[in-house]
Amino acid sequence: MEQLNKEPFVLEIRQLQHFVAVAEEKHFTRAAQRMNIVQSALSNSIRLLEEELDAKLFVRSTRQVRLTDAGRMLLDKARTALESIQDARDAVASVRNLKGGSLSIGTVQSLPAFLDLPSLIEKFHAAYPGVEVRLRQGSSTDLLEKIRSGRLDLAFLPLSESPDDIKCDMIACEALVVACAPSHPLAGASNISFAALKDESFVDFEPDWGTRKLVDQGFSGASVSRHIAFEVSDLETLLELVSRGMGIALLPEAIAEARRPSLGIAQLAEPEICWELVVAYLAADGEDQGPSDNAARAFLNLMNIYPQHPDG
Repeated sequence: MEQLNKEPFVLEIRQLQHFVAVAEEKHFTRAAQRMNIVQSALSNSIRLLEEELDAKLFVRSTRQVRLTDAGRMLLDKARTALESIQDARDAVASVRNLKGGSLSIGTVQSLPAFLDLPSLIEKFHAAYPGVEVRLRQGSSTDLLEKIRSGRLDLAFLPLSESPDDIKCDMIACEALVVACAPSHPLAGASNISFAALKDESFVDFEPDWGTRKLVDQGFSGASVSRHIAFEVSDLETLLELVSRGMGIALLPEAIAEARRPSLGIAQLAEPEICWELVVAYLAADGEDQGPSDNAARAFLNLMNIYPQHPDG
C-alpha cells in the first residue's frame, strides 16, 4: 500500500509558550497581554499548533476557554519541555559567565621550576569556584592530540616544533645542559660539543616526549649518534638514574640546578639548544587569537598571557 508523504513535524518554542499562557490564563486576551503580542497573532499561533498536532486543544466559548483532553495531556508535556529549555539556557549562561562548566588542563612533568601550576589552579578556583578544573598528565604528543580532539582546553608542554593547527604561547625558554653524576669527568666542564658525548650512555625520555624530540634534533643536526641506555617516562626516575652514574642526560638548566649537589652539570658549546615551555590551545576565530573556551581565557588572564576579560 502506497504511503502518503507527510511534511516533517515542526513545533516551535513560542507555540508552546503561547499554548501554556492560554491554558493558564483561560482567556486569549489576557494570554496575549502576558505574552506581549496582539490577540490575532496568538490565535493564529494556537491554530497552527492544533493543525500540526491534528487535535483540538481548547474548547472556546464567549466567556471562557477550557482545555480538551488532548490539551490537558499537552500542557504537562509543554511545561516539562519549556522547563528543560530554560534549564539548558541557564546552563549555557552559567558556562559563559564562568559560574559553571569545566576546564581541562594537560601538563607534562617537571613544571615547578618554570610554572607554579598548583598555585594558578588555586587562584582560578578562588575566582571561579563553580568551574570544575580537571588536570591530566601525559607526553607532548599525547597532550597535543587531546587539544585537537577537544579533550583538553589548555596544555603546558615543551615543544621542538610548533604545530600549524594549535596556538602556542611561550612561557619559558631555557638552555639545555649536560646533567651527570657529581663524580663524572664532565661535571663542571663547559663548551661541550655533541661529538664529545657520542661515547656516553644516556638516560632519556620516551620518543614522544617534547624534551626527547628536542635532544634528538640536536644530535641529528650535529650528525652525531648516541647510545640511549635507559628510556623512562618520568623525571624522577631519570634524575635518580643520572645521579647514580647510570648515564647522562640533557635537561633544562633550571631543573638540573635544582638538583645540586646530587647532580653535576656541564655547559654545552654554542649554539645552545633552547628548551621552550609553551601553553597550547585551540584559538578562537578572529584577530585576538585567544582560546575559544571562556574558562581557558580566564586561566590565561591569571598568567597575563591573554589579558582580556573572558567575554571580551
